[in-house]
Amino acid sequence: MVGRVGPLRLHLEEAHRFANRPVRLPGALHWDILGLYAGVLDGLRSAGRSVSRDDDRASLASVGIDSWAVDYGLLDADGALLGNPVHYRDDRTQGVAEQVWAKVPAAELYAATGLQHAPFNTLYQLVAARDSTQLDAARQLLLIPDLLTYWLTGTRGTELTNASTTQLLDPRTRTWSPHVAEPLGIDLDLFPPLRHPGDPAGRLLPAVLAETGLRGPVPVTTVGSHDTASAVAAVPAADGERFAYICTGTWSLAGLELDAPVLTEASRQANFTNELGLDGTVRYLRNIMGLWLLQECLRSWGEPELGQLLDAAAELEPLRSVVDAGDPGFLSPGRMPQRIAEACRATGQPTPEDPAATTRCILDSLALAHRRAVVDAQRLAGRTVDVVHIVGGGARNALLCQLTADACGLPVVAGPAEAAALGNVLVQARAHGAVGDSLGAMRALVARTQPLRRYVPRGTPEPWRAAERRLAAH
Repeated sequence: MVGRVGPLRLHLEEAHRFANRPVRLPGALHWDILGLYAGVLDGLRSAGRSVSRDDDRASLASVGIDSWAVDYGLLDADGALLGNPVHYRDDRTQGVAEQVWAKVPAAELYAATGLQHAPFNTLYQLVAARDSTQLDAARQLLLIPDLLTYWLTGTRGTELTNASTTQLLDPRTRTWSPHVAEPLGIDLDLFPPLRHPGDPAGRLLPAVLAETGLRGPVPVTTVGSHDTASAVAAVPAADGERFAYICTGTWSLAGLELDAPVLTEASRQANFTNELGLDGTVRYLRNIMGLWLLQECLRSWGEPELGQLLDAAAELEPLRSVVDAGDPGFLSPGRMPQRIAEACRATGQPTPEDPAATTRCILDSLALAHRRAVVDAQRLAGRTVDVVHIVGGGARNALLCQLTADACGLPVVAGPAEAAALGNVLVQARAHGAVGDSLGAMRALVARTQPLRRYVPRGTPEPWRAAERRLAAH
């Protein structure tokens, strides 16, 4: 994405899009990281052409990278990559949590790191890989956006917001936690020094400039490299507004922005996570399976026309069948329509009989999970909210946005859809003096320049409470 930013201007243009296809080898499910890096280079080449098209003397002012969390690449003593990174949806961490808790009890782990239990957290991946030849040979570990930054610049660092998803960082001190790492035999020296959003991360190497045709120097700026951190930075909330956010895409990340982590036992039991955001903030949220459920169904159905499917789903009876959208049983790919039907059957609910009914079940279930997360976050953090902001790809899904307003009993403001890219660009722009210094100023620019849509809740919350009770009974 190419962003053009000024005091009254914030415009995004898609320069290049490329596939992200995991590869299953006999031993594990991997990311095709070299293919992704080739896509990044192609994207930089296209971005350069986009900029020079407007002005042949213009060049890119900055580059910033955000991606998903938790996964990493290992480097040897020469800085070479030791194999393709393992995908977080791989099953190598099955049963690892119990091994970890035997040395660092679950309550102690949460009090130290504030991270919800998720089987794919970096901590569990490293324990699963503990006896591997690859980890033995490793001299450094780079999270995915830091790995790509290293290849572009030759510099190494660990960006803070993404580091906070590893379950190895203390959210109070915003530094690594030896109290967690040492009993588990995890060497924190594997991680290069922490970087903060806005810090310089080097310049594009001469070889990268030659490969992409860009005119240097081109600085690389550290952004909120966990995509949710970038997305939350672009939530178009007004100063002083009491808001919840839902970052929707493959996952739904639903919660509040706080000044300090919530590390209570009640918070752990509710499976809320405390991840770090921009400017000293904490992203207090719950991970929900998200539109992954629908994406997998669409893949299984041969990619039918989504608009028609959503129109058909909107006409169906609401809340006829719902599933737990946080169930880790939905984490792996494959057979998603059948697994949703099986979950409905197991809870004594009608089985969705066609794609439209399955789609309605998924969207009702997501809205119900959004409701539970927003209600629980307010209770656990001692905060109340007046509005819910939905950002990310799900902001385009009018049915999901309306159902979320209905379920939460709160108005929903939907947009921007490209929140992660906007947050990324805004942090770069702020670092280079193109926008105001405060997070509020960045958000005000988003609100002024991006299309937003407001949804007002319909009906009462009682049908949603009844659906909650139905799920809880099983």
